[in-house]
Amino acid sequence: MFVDKAKIYVKGGDGGDGLVAFRREKYVPEGGPAGGDGGDGGDVIFRVDEGLRTLVDFRYQKHFKAQRGEKGRNKSQHGANAEDLIVRVPPGTVVIDDDTQEIIADLTRHGQEVVVAKGGRGGRGNTRFATANNTAPEIAENGEEGEERWVVLELKVMADVGLVGFPSVGKSTLLSVVSGAKPKIGAYHFTTLTPNLGVVEVGDGRSFVMADLPGLIEGAHEGVGLGHEFLRHVERTRIIVHVVDMAGTEGRDPFEDWEKINGELKLYNAKLEERPQIIAANKMDMPGAEEHLAEFKRRLAETGRDVTICPISAIAKSGVQELLYKVADQLETIPEMPLVEELADLSERKVYRLEREEGEDFTIRRDNEAFVIESPSIEKLIKRTNFSTHESVMRFARILRKKGIDAALRERGAKDGQTIRIGDYEFEFVEQE
Repeated sequence: MFVDKAKIYVKGGDGGDGLVAFRREKYVPEGGPAGGDGGDGGDVIFRVDEGLRTLVDFRYQKHFKAQRGEKGRNKSQHGANAEDLIVRVPPGTVVIDDDTQEIIADLTRHGQEVVVAKGGRGGRGNTRFATANNTAPEIAENGEEGEERWVVLELKVMADVGLVGFPSVGKSTLLSVVSGAKPKIGAYHFTTLTPNLGVVEVGDGRSFVMADLPGLIEGAHEGVGLGHEFLRHVERTRIIVHVVDMAGTEGRDPFEDWEKINGELKLYNAKLEERPQIIAANKMDMPGAEEHLAEFKRRLAETGRDVTICPISAIAKSGVQELLYKVADQLETIPEMPLVEELADLSERKVYRLEREEGEDFTIRRDNEAFVIESPSIEKLIKRTNFSTHESVMRFARILRKKGIDAALRERGAKDGQTIRIGDYEFEFVEQE
């Protein structure tokens, strides 16, 4: 089974909560705070494993959650950080954020890693909040929540050579002849519905990976037929071997077939026009093939394009060895990997923030009788505040006052007893005396 696209949910581990604790040793009066910090949550990391070839595993497991960090301990001991969750993916996997459609990473090399969901930081214990004015604070933070998101995985086949051409021109037959691959072959269109890979031994000690890709039709760049499911794999190949039915067995013109396929490749990705190409003039054992080949060469010369043509008969194994030698020779002259666009790691992502007047990082709006405060930083603060202790509540209130939220609420007409909503929490506005 070949699976080249999957959608999965990933979540970094939450940070462990900080601890409120105090020293209780004998002969240590007023021992002071001793609550440790919570451990960090684990990251979800994708790692390339060259032993994998498909995304089939993600059909059966779609949720990946890293472990939570341990809570802080007594005697100011730090809770243990959680281990990262390593998810193995095949080379050629592109990771896309499902919400923004941003490409997170393009994973091509064995062992390459990317963090797709970062774990939350551990909360601080009460040891961290001791000051000269408050030597025994009963304040500790909750752990930060880990990042969560849905991501789409797209696999682009990693092959040195990609066989392209219209359906039923003999791509699968050629692959079966030159490698140990056993693709499904039939006398009807779209026998090949998924890419087939085969390792080709040239015979002089050289070898390369060849992919038989599903047949193209007009409009493929717009998703017609197998469309994008086919074209995404062509991007990875270092050389394109364009298989043409030179006998025109289905009544089509071989040269027009060649031009149409090249046109689809160019419309999908202009860089594919620059990819090295060899034309495999197949079915040369059929009647009329020689005449078509002569006409093909004449029209090709008129275009001014310098493309190597190798007359072959895949089914009769004629000319195939010469084709392999030419492919191997050309592979030695081009880069090890196809050119792919540089993609930013998560750590390099740009974050754009809306600049508000007067430096405010919050907005206030009315919802019937309630005032709703919207601010990512304050919502994050709420999640990290442990409201079970009076000191934590008072600290939260002080931070809101410093941010100018109390004053902004009064300007908008907030009165004693009115409801203030922040995220999922509701508070009562109290006018300070």
